[in-house]
Parts: sequence; C-alpha cells; structure tokens
Amino acid sequence: MTPAQSALLDCLRPVLGAKGIVTDRDAIAPWETDWRRRFHGLAPALLAPASTAEVAATVAAAAHFRVPLVPQGGNSSMVGGATPPADGSALILSLRRMNAMRRVDAEAGLAVAEAGVILSDLHDAALAVGRRFPLSLGAKGNATVGGLVSTNAGGTQVLRFGSMRGLVAGVEAVLADGSIHDGLAPLKKDNRGYDLTQLLVGAEGTLAIVTAATLRLVPVPATRTTAWAATADPQAALALLRRFSHATETLESFEILPRESLAAVLAYVADARAPLTGEHRWHLLIEHTDERGTALMEELLGSALVDGLIADATIAASDAQAAGFWRLRESISDSERALGPASQHDLSVPVDAMPRFMIEAAAACEARFPGTHASGFGHLGDGNIHFHVRAAPGTDPARWYAEDVPVVTRFVDDLVIAAGGSIAAEHGIGQMKLGELERLSSPARLTALRAVKAAMDPHGILNPGKLVTLARAAPGQ
Repeated sequence: MTPAQSALLDCLRPVLGAKGIVTDRDAIAPWETDWRRRFHGLAPALLAPASTAEVAATVAAAAHFRVPLVPQGGNSSMVGGATPPADGSALILSLRRMNAMRRVDAEAGLAVAEAGVILSDLHDAALAVGRRFPLSLGAKGNATVGGLVSTNAGGTQVLRFGSMRGLVAGVEAVLADGSIHDGLAPLKKDNRGYDLTQLLVGAEGTLAIVTAATLRLVPVPATRTTAWAATADPQAALALLRRFSHATETLESFEILPRESLAAVLAYVADARAPLTGEHRWHLLIEHTDERGTALMEELLGSALVDGLIADATIAASDAQAAGFWRLRESISDSERALGPASQHDLSVPVDAMPRFMIEAAAACEARFPGTHASGFGHLGDGNIHFHVRAAPGTDPARWYAEDVPVVTRFVDDLVIAAGGSIAAEHGIGQMKLGELERLSSPARLTALRAVKAAMDPHGILNPGKLVTLARAAPGQ
C-alpha cells in the first residue's frame, strides 16, 4: 500500500466506519478478477460507502490524495471494466451497500434505485406495484443499476424499449472532485446546456460515480406469447423478423442462435431440454405482447412454415415453459465459456447486414485461423451479435489469450468496421477493447472523448485504464 493510499484510509475511517473499509486479502480477492477471468488486478483496499454523502466524501478524499478509484457493482463486466489495475495503484469503490429502492411510483411509471440495486430486485420491486422494468439480461442476478447505467446495458428487450440510455430519466452522481450532481428529476424538457445525465450513461465510471438513477417503468402486459422456431439460415430469420415487425408493434425479442450454441447449453445445464425435435442449423426465440396473443403467433409462424422460412416451431403453453426457453438463451455465455478458450466479441452491424455477416465472418475466421471454430448468436432485431472464435482443441489457454487473441481480435474488428458496424454493442469498452477503440476510431471521436475525460476528471482518478486514457500523475503528487 502506498503512503497516499494509507493516508486516504486514515482520512476515511471516521466517515465509512468498520464496514466501509475492507483490507482483508481474502475478502477483496474475488473482486479483483473479472467475470470472464481474463483480467486480474490488485487492490490494497475495498471501500464500501453506504450513502451518496459517503461516496462524495470518499471521492473528494481520493482526489485530494490522488488515489485512483475503480467503481464496481456486481462485477459482471464482460470487458474488464470493473477490474482494478494489476499494479495496485487503485482502490475498489464498491457500490453494493447502496441498494435501496428509494421510490417506486406506479402512476408516474418511475422508480428511483440506488446504484447497488440488483437488476432482478428492481424487476421484483416494479412488479410489486403492477409495473415492470423492461430490460433483462443473463446476469440479472448480479448486475446492478449503477453498472447498467454506466455501461448503457442492452439485453433482450432492446428491440422495443431500447437500451439503458432510453430507460434512464435522470441520475444522481458524484463527480471527480467529490461534488454531487443531483439530476434525478425526470424532466421532459431541460435546456440548461449539455445533458449530463446522458453523458454519464455509458461513460463506464470514467467521468463520475453514478449513485442512483430514475428509471422508466412500463405496464405489465396482459398477455405475453413466447415461441421457439427453427430456420435454415439467418437470412430467412430476417425475413421472418420483418413479418413480425409489420404485424405488431409489441415485438419485444427476436433472438437467433446457431445449433452449436444450443448444444453447448444442453450439455452444460443438467436439466435443459431442446424445445424442438430433430437437428436444426439455426434457432429463434421470439416474444411479443400483442393482445392477439397465441393467435397472432400461430398465424405468423404458420405462414412462415408454409413459405419455407422456418422448418418447425413451438409456442410456450405456460409461463414456466416460456421461462425454460429463456433459460436456454440466457445460459449461452456460461455454457460456451465451459467449452474452452475463445476470442469473444460483442459487436453490432446494420440489421440488414447481420445475416450475411454471421455467415461470412465465421467462414473468414475459420479460413484465416485453421482449427478454430467461429459462430455468433444474439439480438437479430437490433443487429447485435455475440461472435466467438473458439480455439482449436488442445490449445494452451495462456498462449491463446496472450498470442492468438490479439491477432484474431484485429481480424474480426476489421471485418466489423468494413461492414459499417461497431466493435462495442452493449458490453462497453472497458480495458479489453481500449486499444482497438484507439486503433479504429476517427481522430475526431478520440479527441472528443479525451477532452471530456480531461475536463471532468483532470487527475485521472476515476476508473483508470478504461474506455479512454490520459497521462496521469503518480499517486500522491
């Protein structure tokens, strides 16, 4: 621990108390590694404030002693965005103790949740008053509101409701000098200059520490219809997506996954069952909340079957069966991780280009890197592909990640840019994509990002080494 870090802890002990400062190595260790176990850091201490005032005092003291802080919620980042640096220069700032639902207003359709509220708990709080928060993802049992806001999280319902950016009506945040930005009021009109709320959404904790957010809720639908279908190729899936989009405005999810992703889940999840019999190259998970319910789903799937867009389909007969379908989809990341090392990419391309990209990019990768296997799954409705290039059997993981993954990543990212896409769809940049963002971004984008960072965090103490980098003075200077 550096002298500056020791001085910071001495300053904060009267503020945070015994529960707010953790220095036990065994207690800190689980929070020093990212979810994918790709990035490993070192934090001499973990700070756990219990209120916005305590966060403000913590950040103000850290700014004074020039000690960097890495904000962290559920530690479910896919890009190493909440992992501390390996040199021990930063402390973890955990928001998990700030887990209060300050307000849930059914009539206004708004909820005010603190940064440490777990997504599944937010879902439950909304449902308790007859509303729902329309964003869900596989990590809903760990992901927290602060992290979701800071990474502009997406998920499986973006098709209808958008990402977190569209669901955040206001934020409360602590700036890099310790001052508090109170922007929780859900104003529909506010022309006081730059929109600080939207600036902080997706900033990955590099500009401020989000402590609470005002979130939009929507009514619980009277009916929800979920189906699983099989199709020959992504192009046919896109044609079916267009049919659903033209038939109803309540299409919420349209997920596509290849045969190998489903096979991985069936092998990994003990009691998982395939929704359809027979072998099918591609699978679709479709959900709408149209009042016509099963009748509409049957009509659209029936015509698709006649026209050859799908080979088979089944409609969930109960909420439990629908939940089973979603469990298959949400288990893909864990299941594919169990298959072995892979170069994993969260990318987006224009929706119309997604079918061709999924096929051609996979073929290009397998041709360029013999022995690998490439495939993608994801949100066809918004062009978001989770594209994985798995190492050849028997590959040493350490060598793969150190030597091969950087080369594979550059190859895939070049394909994405050529297709007019983005190398970061919903997981953010973190530290995993920092170099690629700098390599592939325009000078204008980088100049703007660095200028904003320098203006709002001149000492570089907030989440160093993530999203955008600046030269930083040594701790204590």
